[in-house]
Amino acid sequence: MAVESLLSFHLANKKSSFCRQKLNAFFREVLEARKNVDNCDDLMSGLMHIEDEQGKKLSDEEVVDNIVSLVMAGYESTASAIMWATYHLAKSPSALAKLRDENIALVKSKGGSTLASLTITRDDIPKMKYTTKVVEETIRMANISSMVYRVANKDVEYHGYTIPKGWPVVVWLRSLHTDPNYYQDPLTFNPDRWDEPAKTGTYQVFGGGYRICPGNMLARLQVTIMLHHLSIGYEWELLNPDAKINYLPQPRPMDGASMAFRKLSS
Repeated sequence: MAVESLLSFHLANKKSSFCRQKLNAFFREVLEARKNVDNCDDLMSGLMHIEDEQGKKLSDEEVVDNIVSLVMAGYESTASAIMWATYHLAKSPSALAKLRDENIALVKSKGGSTLASLTITRDDIPKMKYTTKVVEETIRMANISSMVYRVANKDVEYHGYTIPKGWPVVVWLRSLHTDPNYYQDPLTFNPDRWDEPAKTGTYQVFGGGYRICPGNMLARLQVTIMLHHLSIGYEWELLNPDAKINYLPQPRPMDGASMAFRKLSS
């Protein structure tokens, strides 16, 4: 199994490196073309012209790296979260039933003649209490960002070791989010655990402090919208419910989370 996991990691890493190279090449072409265009008001233009305190601009490589990182973070992370939501709900019929009941009731409360006739709005999101709990439990268990980097601001004693002030520290988030000291029965998908907020410092799915991921609320919103439409319009099942999980480089079922979807009748 160790050899299989290592091989899977190697292949995934090779594929991701190839995709990164293609993205780099694409955005380098865009960057070169942008140099001959005036009055562009977008992210790439902003990165091209921003200056630090000494008046130094980003290099072309730094501009491209920032753009590619945002594209990968904004696409892959949300897609992975949606996959894990459907995965855990497929294994948790009672949670899926509660999710579906809430979203169907929401649509009917707005006077929809059929479930597909109305869509949710920004004002509806606060009403989706159980859906919100499903989203939080999904991202707790999924650990889309596998780690965060921190710097010790003082000498820290940890299990007999001293982490000196100023040393960089890598926090492996899965160990934090599945710690039974913080979460009861942590490997069980249980949205109702979010009736109470997590203890301070034990929930770092988007980082924390001033370095928190700027897309944290957008990611939650995207997953919420997808769960709304999936729950009122479809039913699904895992084709290989006992497929093993590969945790490197990112958590993912070994079979790619193969599922069968069927449209529900209105």
